[in-house]
Amino acid sequence: MERLVVKVAACGLPLLLGAVAAGPAAADELSDLRHDMQQMQRQYDSELKRLQKDYESKLQQMERRLKAAEDKAEAAKKTAADPQRVTVAPAIAAIPDSQIAAPEPQIAAPPSAAAPPIAVGPAGTPSSAGAFNPAIGAVLQGQATSQSLNPNTYRLPGFALGDSAGPLPRGLSLNESEINLNANVDQALYGNLTLAFEPHNTVGVEEGFIQSTSLPYGLTLRGGRFFSGVGYLNEQHAHTWDFADQALPYQAFLNTQYDDDGVQVRWLAPTGRFLEFGAEAFRGAAFPAGGDDNHNDGVGAWSGFVHTGDDIGDSASYRVGLSYLHTAAKNRATDDVDALGAHVTDIFSGTDNTYIADGVFKWAPNGNFVERYLKLQGEFFLRQEQGAFNGLDFSAKTQTGFYAQGVYQFMPQWRVGLRYDQVHATSLGPGFAGTTLDNLASTPRRYSAMVDYSTSEFGRFRLQYENDHSRPQTANEFILQYIVSIGAHGAHQY
Repeated sequence: MERLVVKVAACGLPLLLGAVAAGPAAADELSDLRHDMQQMQRQYDSELKRLQKDYESKLQQMERRLKAAEDKAEAAKKTAADPQRVTVAPAIAAIPDSQIAAPEPQIAAPPSAAAPPIAVGPAGTPSSAGAFNPAIGAVLQGQATSQSLNPNTYRLPGFALGDSAGPLPRGLSLNESEINLNANVDQALYGNLTLAFEPHNTVGVEEGFIQSTSLPYGLTLRGGRFFSGVGYLNEQHAHTWDFADQALPYQAFLNTQYDDDGVQVRWLAPTGRFLEFGAEAFRGAAFPAGGDDNHNDGVGAWSGFVHTGDDIGDSASYRVGLSYLHTAAKNRATDDVDALGAHVTDIFSGTDNTYIADGVFKWAPNGNFVERYLKLQGEFFLRQEQGAFNGLDFSAKTQTGFYAQGVYQFMPQWRVGLRYDQVHATSLGPGFAGTTLDNLASTPRRYSAMVDYSTSEFGRFRLQYENDHSRPQTANEFILQYIVSIGAHGAHQY
């Protein structure tokens, strides 16, 4: 169009000169030509403005689409699924992305609640996890440990221990590290696989399960291998613990955590306050079950639990729960240390009934967990076993245990914590003197203190001290631990 205007203008000059000499007729023609040129100029200006407006509108639209795509990708990166994450229940705030050093959330529901905000899938797993197909993450853990007593001769008076219980190894060592893969399979299913790399160069499936994502009435089904929903700490992976090791009751009663093959159903009640019920059936291959699991037709353990919680104003929240775990064992073998310090193999056949009460309270000014927060938690265990231990018939009197701990973030990236934990096994009489079930008239207990620093959301260093009275001789232990998270990792349980 510009070239057309220039061409017309170039033609107009000779015509103008000719019109001066030609008289009135030429002047009329010149006037018409000027009118046509002005009209063409107006059309040109109008068309140019329209094109500019269209261009700006399309550019703004593309910028909005680009911003939306960037936000979606960032959200997918931050909230890529982890089955340990939790969803949001009514009157309960969601936990941030499951970072190692993430700010503490106010409160969130265990892995079955349904949350509409960001298309949350099973166990609080955002459906955006499928965008990575699957989401992949890794956690590396290691420590340097100094102990005054040999951890290889550890025993807990009055208790037969599983193979994962006991103190960390001396010196430099790689602790349990893991690789996690998870994604939404389709509109109805979610899948998760967590591989655990143990310190002794062994690899095992820590969790591997499928879970429903679209059942009505607040129901969620899970099947495969997974951590049981009993208690508070049992479902949480080791890298989310506030201390470098597990509390004594978990070591004595559940071999640090109960993880088995089975099925689980959860129901989230349609109430304003978070209220959840769950039931599980397991193969019974893991401690405190185990041994010849073929005797139970594939179901050697089952459990039930209920959790409830709510916000307390704008700055605090809580969650409490009750759980029950029943297991059956036949010829379960555990390696242990007797009263004389000799290594022995204990054989147990019988049943185990464990009851757990748990509670957690969290506080942060106006719900802002970035600057400061306080977390208080504790659990109480009660267990009864009956059957045959190394050929001796027995019906265990009450065995109990509990822990109480507090963690305070006094400034961003820095936290301190204190923990007290103990267990107690009632004396079984002279018939069990000298065995691992001999409580030596003692109450095993520990005092722990820690301070940790988070380099970012994905890295943490922790220094921990323990004054350990859980064995016949008092031990002092120092632990320097690091935890690093790589790749996608979902939010953690409340």
